[in-house]
Amino acid sequence: MPRENFNDLLAFIAVARERSFTRAAAQLGVSQSALSHTIRALETRLGLRLLTRTTRSVAPTEAGERLLETVAPRFEEIEAELAAVTELRDMPAGTIRITATDYATRTILWPRLSKVLRRYPEIKVEIITDYGLSDIVADRYDIGVRNGDQVAKDMIAVRVGPDMRMAVVGTPAYLQKHAAPRKPQDLIAHNCINLRLPTHGGFYAWELRKGQREVQVRVEGQLAFNGTYQMLDAALSGYGLAYIPADVAQPHITAGRLVWVLEDWSPTFAGLHAYYASRRQSSRAMNVVIDALRYRP
Repeated sequence: MPRENFNDLLAFIAVARERSFTRAAAQLGVSQSALSHTIRALETRLGLRLLTRTTRSVAPTEAGERLLETVAPRFEEIEAELAAVTELRDMPAGTIRITATDYATRTILWPRLSKVLRRYPEIKVEIITDYGLSDIVADRYDIGVRNGDQVAKDMIAVRVGPDMRMAVVGTPAYLQKHAAPRKPQDLIAHNCINLRLPTHGGFYAWELRKGQREVQVRVEGQLAFNGTYQMLDAALSGYGLAYIPADVAQPHITAGRLVWVLEDWSPTFAGLHAYYASRRQSSRAMNVVIDALRYRP
């Protein structure tokens, strides 16, 4: 295939990944009709159908899937090498995409990155809030931030926070109307504020631990959110019990706005870690970001 047709391959990769001509056209900055013409011309030259199109969806054919799996990583390698060459300039530069929870973003990422990014104006950072445990390679993130026990073994992980303890909390007014739970099973009778996990399509089961005993409780309640701080706000408004990081709840506990219940059942998890693919070539911009996030007790 002539080199000038590499743009056709890039157009195909965009459509195959987005599963949409509309989104791919917006990403590439071209019209849908021009993109459609490009894909048809590529299929004609190859003599193969690469995409299956319906009125509602677009999906790669077997040939298209093979082309996507084999060719797309090559272009990513080329992009990485070009970025590495760009890094030879005096200042680190480039865009670093990070997926993290709102808790990690507010307590670790932003406080630490805000201190260093002013020194590196050529570094751009995108932080996407997500509780879905994204596959950072498939979703093209540079860094993920998750609890240590949620990081895949084939990733390079750097601790960015101390071990994290969880707390079940509610307002004094709520607990005056509802007897404070004394054991995990008592939560079934309470209005609990749920956390939606998009990856699993369900609610997070509250993990509680006392000594060697561990239980997971599927709680019920009037409200559900997909973020820590919305759950905190709902608990502060007296809507029920929330299961949130203890350091987020502690200022409100100290001020008497919240009460910590089942404290002897509150577990401690491995602290937050920043992780990235072991095969990814590290850039100077990446090194700056990782070093800024690194936990220093």
